Order: sequence, then structure tokens, then C-alpha cells
Amino acid sequence: MDDNPLVVAAVDGSEASLHAARRAAFFAQKLQGRLHVLTVVRPTEGWWGIGGSGPAAEAMTHALTSAQTILDESAASLDLEGVEWESSIEIGDPATTVTALCEDRGAELLVIGRRGAGLFERMMMGSTADRIAHTAPCPVLIVP
Repeated sequence: MDDNPLVVAAVDGSEASLHAARRAAFFAQKLQGRLHVLTVVRPTEGWWGIGGSGPAAEAMTHALTSAQTILDESAASLDLEGVEWESSIEIGDPATTVTALCEDRGAELLVIGRRGAGLFERMMMGSTADRIAHTAPCPVLIVP
């Protein structure tokens, strides 16, 4: 494990997540730490089919291409001077996946955007930011 603190930013392409990534880069600079920017592709219902078959290649390719665009646009908006950084695309439930990455990598801080999910999702599962705040293994900064 590296001695420099790790700051994680989870992005989804929203303005709030871009603001969160900018704050995360700021903290990584100030802490002389490292930055990990990630986005999570959530498999849609039915991707795995009745027999458990995977998603159609075209659907997965589209999702991964969109995720890479989100990472590229996020990185382009950051001041990364002097910051060791990396990015990744993960697949799974966003809240579970983000918290698992933070735990696996020993993150010191997670920065995420407060983003309004649809009313149905908030009623059934709560917002992703709320779920992460309750399960993350490190301090969480939720930015508007």
C-alpha cells in the first residue's frame, strides 16, 4: 500500500459528480495524495436473461463506451498537476461497487455528488449518495 493518502471520486456524468471530482482532485493535491476517479456501469434489468446469459455485446459495448466518455470528460475538467491518478470503469450496483473499491484500496476519503435519483428509486432504495454515506469504510464528502 502506498503511503500517500488515496482520495476516490465517483462520477456519473452529472454536474454534481463533476464538481465532486474537482473537489477530490483539490484534496488529493493538498494531501499530496493519489486520486482514483471511477464510474460504475449498472447492468440493466434483463441484461442477464432468464438463463443467466450475459448482455448483448452491443449493449455492453455502448455502456462501456459511455462510461469511458464520462471518465474522459471528468479527467479533462480536473487540475491534476502534481497528482498521481488513475481511473476505472466498474460494473455492478453503484453504491456497493464504490464502497467495495474504497475498502479494497484503503481510501482515506470518498467524494461524491449529491444527485437526485428518480422518485421511485429513492422510495425503494434511497439515493446512491445516501446508501454510500451509510456503508463507506472511509469519510464521505457529498457535494452539491
